[in-house]
Amino acid sequence: MSEQKNKTVPVGAGGVSRRSFLAASATAAMLPSATMRNAWAADSEAVIRVGFVSPRTGNLGFFGQCDGYVLDECRKALKSGWRIGDKTYRIEIIDRDSQSDPARAAQLAKGLISSEKVDLMLVTSTPEVVNPVADACEAAGVPCLSTVMPWEAWYFGRGAKPGQPSPFKWTYHFSFGGAQFSGAYVSRWKMIPTNMKVGVMYPNDADGNAVRGFLPDVFKKAGFTVIDPGPFEDGTTDYSAQIALFKRERCEIVNALVLPPDFATFLRQAAQQGLTKTTKIMEAAKAGGSPVEIEALGALGINLSNVAPWNRAFPYKSPATNLTSEQMADGYEKTSGKQVTQQLGSSMAVFDAGLEALKAAGNPLDKEALAKAISNLKATTTVGVVDFNTGPMPHVVATTPLLGCQYQKAKAGSRFKIEQVICEHEGDPNIPVTGQQLPYNM
Repeated sequence: MSEQKNKTVPVGAGGVSRRSFLAASATAAMLPSATMRNAWAADSEAVIRVGFVSPRTGNLGFFGQCDGYVLDECRKALKSGWRIGDKTYRIEIIDRDSQSDPARAAQLAKGLISSEKVDLMLVTSTPEVVNPVADACEAAGVPCLSTVMPWEAWYFGRGAKPGQPSPFKWTYHFSFGGAQFSGAYVSRWKMIPTNMKVGVMYPNDADGNAVRGFLPDVFKKAGFTVIDPGPFEDGTTDYSAQIALFKRERCEIVNALVLPPDFATFLRQAAQQGLTKTTKIMEAAKAGGSPVEIEALGALGINLSNVAPWNRAFPYKSPATNLTSEQMADGYEKTSGKQVTQQLGSSMAVFDAGLEALKAAGNPLDKEALAKAISNLKATTTVGVVDFNTGPMPHVVATTPLLGCQYQKAKAGSRFKIEQVICEHEGDPNIPVTGQQLPYNM
C-alpha cells in the first residue's frame, strides 16, 4: 500500500509526474513577479551611502533642533529608492551629532569616510561643524556639500586666497554671505528712525573674523556710523566694556554675531546696565535662530531682530520630500509639539541639493562624476534656487538669500507665545513680507 502510494504516475506522453507538473506550473505562474522582484533586488544592491553631520546638542544645538524630523521625512520619502536614469538606488543616510565640537566633527567625518564608506557627505551649520567636516572630505577625496555659514568663512577660512584659483576639488558650499547679511540689515534698519549709530560685536572666531573685514565698510557706505569695541573670545562672561562704549557713543542699533549662550549673557547685562532702553534695533545673528532660545530671554526677546535663511512662509517645495515649507513647519510642530525653527528649511535644502546632484551625476557612485555634478548644479530647494554656475565663486560656492526678520508677540489664539515675521525680502522678492519692523525698545 505504501509502495503504491509513492509510485510515480505518468502525466502525458513525456512521462512527467503530476507532482513535477504542478511544481513546474506554479513556478511558471510566478515568473513575472519573480522577474520583477529580481529586477528590484538587482537595483537595491546599488546603495548610495550619504553621511550627514550637524550640531544637535551642545551650544549650537538649536541649529539641529529640527534635524530628527528632517531625517525622518527624507527616509520616509526615500523608502522606495531614488530613481537616477533607468536605475533605482537605495539611499542609506548615516547621521551623526557633532555635539557642537569641531574636533568631534572632524573625527565623525573621518569615521563616516573610512568605516561607513560614504559616497556623499552633507553637513550643516556654522564653521565649528562645517569646516572640519569639509576639510576631512577634501583630504579623502569624498564629495561634500554644506550650508548654513557665511561662505567667506567657509572659503577663505579654509585657506583659499583672493584672486587665486579655488584649492578645493571635492567640497562645495551654498549659503549666505556678506552681501546677503548687509542687504537684509540695511534694508530693515532704514525702516526705523535712528541716529544711525551701530555698535558691532564680532568675536575672535571664524564667523566674526570673516565679517569684520567687510560689514563695517558696507554700513559706513550706507550712511551708518560704526562703533567697534574690537574682537573678544567666545565664552566671554563680562561684556561691561562693550556695553559702556555703546552707551557712551549712544548707539541705537546693536549688531551682534555671537554664539547663543554668549548673546543671552550680553543681552541680560545690557538690560541691567540700561543699554536696552535706548536700543531701537537689537540684532542677533548666529544666536536668535530658535523660538525656544528667544522665549528663554523673556521680555528681552520680544522685538529682537535677526536674519533668516528660511521661514515657513517661503513659497518653495522640497524635491526630496515633495513637501511645501508650510507643510514641513506644520509637520514638525505636530510631531514634536515644539515651535519650528528657521533651520528646518536649511537642513532640508542640503538634502534637496544633494539628491538632485546624485541624479545629475549619471553614475552617482563615481565620485569624480558626482563632484562635477555638484559644481554645475542648478536646483530649486526648500530655501530657493541653488545655482553653482553663478555667484561669488562659480562652481564652488553658491549663495542663497537672507531675509530680515523679527520676533514679535504672537497673534491672539496662537498656540505659541512668539512668531518670527518677515519684515523685508530684498534677497528674494518671491518670498512674502509677513510683518512690519517694530522698535526693540517700544
